[in-house]
Amino acid sequence: MSTLRIELPEQMSARGMTPRSRVLKMEITEHEAEVAGRLRLPAGSKIVKIERLRESSEEPLALETCYLPAKEFAGLMRVPLEKVSLFVALQQKYGMDLAYADEEVDATAAETGVADLLAVPPGTSLLRIRQVIYSTSGKAIMYVVGFYRSECHSLYIRRFR
Repeated sequence: MSTLRIELPEQMSARGMTPRSRVLKMEITEHEAEVAGRLRLPAGSKIVKIERLRESSEEPLALETCYLPAKEFAGLMRVPLEKVSLFVALQQKYGMDLAYADEEVDATAAETGVADLLAVPPGTSLLRIRQVIYSTSGKAIMYVVGFYRSECHSLYIRRFR
């Protein structure tokens, strides 16, 4: 068991870096069967998809794609996520308190599109973190797939018995 991972901008600020998010894509989609399953939604459900490039000093550090149920969070399409933390928006706009996440961490090779966005050669080893984030009521609120430049990130895990 581990605690909820700090959101990337908070991690970057703690290391003396200036975080910046660039929204690459915000759309509502309904062709995300795996995502719907991870969020415990019926297949074909409409889903808000937010793809962001995380940077510091103009250097790309991570590519994150967040998925949320559109039925509850379609209004996120109007939130300026370059300036507002997604977690803060969920709490302030929707009264959603996040409690914990189930995370899968592995290494993967950067495919061409991801490599281009992260300014690394194709095939470079990246950390891939997939997480389902839950509210305090135990409801799956968000599914996130992130690709992180491994030379820029460390993952710390506290385990309990």
